[in-house]
Amino acid sequence: MKVTLINYTPHPIETAFVAARTCYSADTPSNLWERSTTDGEDKISPDRMHSLLDKVINSGHHSVLEHINFTFAIEGISRSCSHQLVRHRIASYSQQSQRYVKVAPDAFVTPPTIAANPQAKKIFDEFIASVNRTYQKLLELGIPKEDARFVIPNATKTTLVMTMNFRELYNVCQIRLCVRAQWEIRELFWKIKSELARHEELRGLADYLAPRCEILGYCPEHKSCGRFPTKEEVLGEK
Repeated sequence: MKVTLINYTPHPIETAFVAARTCYSADTPSNLWERSTTDGEDKISPDRMHSLLDKVINSGHHSVLEHINFTFAIEGISRSCSHQLVRHRIASYSQQSQRYVKVAPDAFVTPPTIAANPQAKKIFDEFIASVNRTYQKLLELGIPKEDARFVIPNATKTTLVMTMNFRELYNVCQIRLCVRAQWEIRELFWKIKSELARHEELRGLADYLAPRCEILGYCPEHKSCGRFPTKEEVLGEK
């Protein structure tokens, strides 16, 4: 699995700050932008911008986060993972098409539990080999790729481009960074967080991305992993 941040909103902190400050200031957005991004006597300090962003996020006023967008190249995840990913609808996805791109013989993801079990790995590998033979035979018979792909399993690798705003990313990470999330999509969003943290001006935003329990201080799940007390335990109902 490979995740690459290929584009993002320039001056993301300044963008969110100006959006938030506009709601409560008599000053114009263009003047606030000028004061946020250029040096001068009345320049707004980074500390002040981060402080307001903290207040906005902690108070739940997240609409201003929608002005920050990220575009990621995501490579080598399974179709099982991508099916989960596209359920997060407030995003844009462009995915490699099996109608037009032939599936490579080695383009399959092996789950760690199967890879760690020799007997299961043998069964899995035999199945993938059978799939490859069947897929190839169908193509040789003149069956178009869009129909031959019906034999391809969820383990098949895919690539896609995803654009998501920071509000949605903040919300999705609360769900998908949880240890109860499926291992592959959890790994995907840890890589997304790590990719943001590689960029100096995005590290502050990456720090906000966390499982819901770390933000709430308790676990809202029906079944807890035990890292945090449950909501019922916090309220004294259990």
